[in-house]
Amino acid sequence: MSSNKYHTSPTPSRSTSSLGSIRAGSPLPVPVAYRLDCMSAAAKRYKYLRRLVKFQQMDFEFAVWQMLYLFIAPQKVYRNFHYRKQTKSQFARDDPAFLVLLSFWLCASSLGFAVVLKLGFWGFIKFLLYVIFVDCIGVGLLIATFFWFISNRYLIKPSCRDQDVEWGYAFDVHLNAFFPLLIILHVFQLFFYNVLISQEWFISRFFGNTLWLIALGYYIYVTFLGYSCLPILHRTHVLLYPLTALVIIFILTIATGWNVSQSVMNFYKYRVL
Repeated sequence: MSSNKYHTSPTPSRSTSSLGSIRAGSPLPVPVAYRLDCMSAAAKRYKYLRRLVKFQQMDFEFAVWQMLYLFIAPQKVYRNFHYRKQTKSQFARDDPAFLVLLSFWLCASSLGFAVVLKLGFWGFIKFLLYVIFVDCIGVGLLIATFFWFISNRYLIKPSCRDQDVEWGYAFDVHLNAFFPLLIILHVFQLFFYNVLISQEWFISRFFGNTLWLIALGYYIYVTFLGYSCLPILHRTHVLLYPLTALVIIFILTIATGWNVSQSVMNFYKYRVL
């Protein structure tokens, strides 16, 4: 019986004694297929939300490790997701430490935007709420639901039709891909906006648009890694196709003189007025 099932339940044909012999005969965690304590999706969500207010139970050191490796070796981050499936019967995170740290970066970067755009206190609050509930969560819900539907409808292997991709995992993939984008566009870019990117020079347009190319390209690549590591999916290379369109759009923006960063900054400032 495969240990990578997404929704498993105790097999009636397995006796309690055989399960006990399996546990006694190996020091490794009991395979998912044999676990008798697998929680429902609702129970997992409740446990996750309950831990949001218990900071002493969160592994912030590991969450920082994940954020660092999302830049230098994102494959290692998804390898850990696979280990979690083997031991805890789920790919999605069960520790909200990553979400808490991401919230910190959203607040810090929004404060930086408030300084660069010369927003007042209420402008900062409105901008922060937009970034959290629209840019991160709202857009993330749409993207995660889209990829969750596409992967379960078209990318499941014929031999794995009795399994599916967890929606919670799809949202985790979005958060993983969103973090590098956030650091590139909402942190790194701010140091260069007033002195370089906001100018009417070619190098300003090229530098700013290149940051967008890198950030969105990284989002697509990290998303691809998230689904390609799932053993029940195939043909996940199609998730890389948007990279071609992204490069074409980048070339067109340079050729037509469109400074994407400046346009987005103007939009940010307009929506908090």
